[in-house]
Amino acid sequence: MDLVFMGFKLFLLLEKFLMLLPKGARKNFFTFLASLAYYLSARYRNIGFINLDFIYGDALSQAQKQEIVKYSFRNLMLNFLHLMELRHMSKEELAKNITIKNREVLDKIHAQNRAILYVTPHYCAWELGGTGIGAFVEPIAAVFRKMKNRAYEKWVLESRERFGNSSLEKRNVMRALISLVKKKMASGILIDTAMNQKEGIEVDFLGKKVYQTPAPAYLARKYDAAIVPVVMLSEDEENYELVFFDEIVVEKTEHEQEDIQRATQLQANWLSTLIYKEPKYWFWIHRRFKSEYPHIYKR
Repeated sequence: MDLVFMGFKLFLLLEKFLMLLPKGARKNFFTFLASLAYYLSARYRNIGFINLDFIYGDALSQAQKQEIVKYSFRNLMLNFLHLMELRHMSKEELAKNITIKNREVLDKIHAQNRAILYVTPHYCAWELGGTGIGAFVEPIAAVFRKMKNRAYEKWVLESRERFGNSSLEKRNVMRALISLVKKKMASGILIDTAMNQKEGIEVDFLGKKVYQTPAPAYLARKYDAAIVPVVMLSEDEENYELVFFDEIVVEKTEHEQEDIQRATQLQANWLSTLIYKEPKYWFWIHRRFKSEYPHIYKR
């Protein structure tokens, strides 16, 4: 029997066992794994410190950087826990600990009969964020990157799609996104993943020149859709607030590329402001700057 298949079967048995435990016990288990991962995974721990040094330099102390990197591991495990719990949760249970802020932003856009492009980062409770939109606002088709382990991918997507959402594999996704926008349907796009020059356009993000996807700006401009930034926040890891921000308006002048550039930069500005306000919630342990500054990860 294939070892990967056997490993996944064991994982499913572990899931069944964990879901028999009280919620607090499950959380303690995953936060223990996060602490273990911080000390055992030198590679990702090092990436976190490299990123923080690159962005903040000496503006943060080593103790502050350590706290942020530790929380990145913790937050990753909490998002994984959310994926697991969502598979066994009713919509009513999900609603108990989620409030929605600034829904009027969406009501205005829907009244105009326009499609919404939800843009979001790996920030705080991102798995709950996508699910929350699908469960309490409208179904979204979320763009995802294909995983090597197909069994695990199926497990993840089943969790994300439990309350009405669907998934779009990233490769050649533009045609599907165009179809959705034309039908006035919503989609969800991550804007903080590493991207090369061929895929993205250059913006200033956290004071650094990086490449970011122009897809939301292009679609919004061409098809009169609305770009709405959104995050799921929590101060206590128990109660969550789904926060919608004001629409990022895309100008439509005779200079298409400049319009797309400005709107994409506005998205980067929004995310930079969010991270500067509370850096610990961003996912620092990924190589966001590898395309533009590969040398920083060689130490």
